[in-house]
Amino acid sequence: MITIGLTGWGDHDTLYPDAETAKRKLPTYAEWFRTVEVDSSFYAVQSQRNMDKWTQETPVDFRFLVKAYQGMTGHARGRIPFPDEAAMVEAFRLSLTSFREAGKLGAVLFQYPPWFNCTRENVAKLRADKAAMGDIPCALEFRHQSWYAGDMRERTLRFMREEGWIHSVCDEPQAGEGSVPIIEEATHEAMTVVRFHGRNAAGWQGSGQPNWREVRYLYRYSELELSEWAERIERLQAQSEQVVVIFNNNSGGDAADNALQLMQMLGQTPPRGSYEPPGPPDDGVEQLELF
Repeated sequence: MITIGLTGWGDHDTLYPDAETAKRKLPTYAEWFRTVEVDSSFYAVQSQRNMDKWTQETPVDFRFLVKAYQGMTGHARGRIPFPDEAAMVEAFRLSLTSFREAGKLGAVLFQYPPWFNCTRENVAKLRADKAAMGDIPCALEFRHQSWYAGDMRERTLRFMREEGWIHSVCDEPQAGEGSVPIIEEATHEAMTVVRFHGRNAAGWQGSGQPNWREVRYLYRYSELELSEWAERIERLQAQSEQVVVIFNNNSGGDAADNALQLMQMLGQTPPRGSYEPPGPPDDGVEQLELF
C-alpha cells in the first residue's frame, strides 16, 4: 500500500479556499489525504489535549507520522524543559497515547541533524534512542553524507535492519556533507518512508540568512521528476508492506499540488474525489523568486 500526505496541515492554502475550511483545517486536510507528518512535535512535546483533538478530527484509517522532539535528536540548543533525558523521552512517549490507542500512529520519525555524522558514539546513540521507544515503530533519517559514503552505505542499511529502524528515503538537494543521496532500499518489511524536501540547493544550507526557513523548501517538482519517483515508490512497495510518502516542499505552497499529482500518477483517487493538476510541467526548474 502507498499512502501519500504532507508535512503538517496548516500551510497548504490551496486546500482551504474559504473561511469555513480554514476553520477546520485538519478535518478538511483528511478529505484529501490519509496521512500527515506532525512536525509541531519537533518543536515541543505536544499536549494530550492536542493529540486527543487530532485523533478525534480524523477518519479511522488516518495515520500520523510524528516527528521526534528536537531534544531527543540533538537539534535543541539551550535548556530543555525536562529534568533529565529519561523524563523527556517518557513525556514524548505519553504524548503518543491517543494515536496509539486509536491505531492511528504510523511511526515516529527520528531526523538527526547535519552534524550527526557516522561515529561510534552516534551509533551508540541510535541504539539507545531506538531501545527507549520500545515497541513504537521508528523511522530513521540522516542529514550527513558519511552514513552512506563508500562501504558505509551497506553497513548503515544492515545496522538499520538489525535494529528495526524504518528507512526514511529522501529526495533533497545534493549540497555537500549536510545532505544525503537517494538510497532506494527498504530496511523494514512493514514500512518505508519517503520524504520530498525539494531540490533547492541554494537555500538548503543557508541557516543564519534572512528568511532562510521560508525559502529552504521552495521547490515545485516537475511531472518528469514525479514520474521517476512513481517508479521508485512502486519498487519500494515490493520491499515493504506500506510506503508512506510525505511532501515537505512547503515554502511556496507546492506540496499539496505535487502530492495530488503523484497520487494521480499512481492511479490513486484522493478521498475527496477528482483533482485537476496544476499548470504545465516546469521541467524541474527551481523556484527561487524569494532570493
